[in-house]
Amino acid sequence: MMYEGKSKRVYVKNSNTLIMEFKDTVTALDGARIAEAPGKGILNAALTAYFFDMLKKEGIENHFMDYDGCRVITVKKLNMVPIEVIVRNYAYGSLIKRLPLFKPLTKLTTPLVEFHYKSDELHDPLILPEDVVNSGLMSLDEVKYVILTSLRVNEVLTRRLSECGLRLIDFKLEYGRDLNNKLVLADEISGDTIRVLDSDGRHLDKELFRRGGGVDDLIKAYALLAQRLGVNVTV
Repeated sequence: MMYEGKSKRVYVKNSNTLIMEFKDTVTALDGARIAEAPGKGILNAALTAYFFDMLKKEGIENHFMDYDGCRVITVKKLNMVPIEVIVRNYAYGSLIKRLPLFKPLTKLTTPLVEFHYKSDELHDPLILPEDVVNSGLMSLDEVKYVILTSLRVNEVLTRRLSECGLRLIDFKLEYGRDLNNKLVLADEISGDTIRVLDSDGRHLDKELFRRGGGVDDLIKAYALLAQRLGVNVTV
């Protein structure tokens, strides 16, 4: 094992390949709230495999290679960049906190792409694209690539979820560099990293847990998200 985070364990398979195991642990508020949610790891692995495979078919390169049908995916080894990219379609969460002029769930005129420095201690602060470049985290061309790729991911996810009667509010992406120093989409896309509402305005994502909901409700929501997408998974 080379790394264990809040929601995943990462193992080395060989020099170019990693094994990513999804845990049942659920956290919120930068780890201030934590609980065990049996079945969450299986659901998130299945959803991540589904989304990344779909993106590959749409021509969006990512680190996904294979899925074991349970809680493990095989991925390309990358050197991760400590930046979280948030794509917003509607006003929600921290966007409203920093600019209260927005009313909750106001549809944005155009999708908003944000960069956040990945640090629980600093609460993942919002940073400018210029900060990313001047700090040396990415070049200007890489920043442009990340913005364009993230917007393309948004198009694909929004279309698919809309076909299932679901509304994509926002989501988080991460990127890493491969052996050729090329940026590649990575990490996960699951109920932990997206906000999705059904036609009744119910969350099928981790927002349930952030708001104080129990793990049983969380698992039901993730399972319903998988079901609506046609992802065959048993927990």
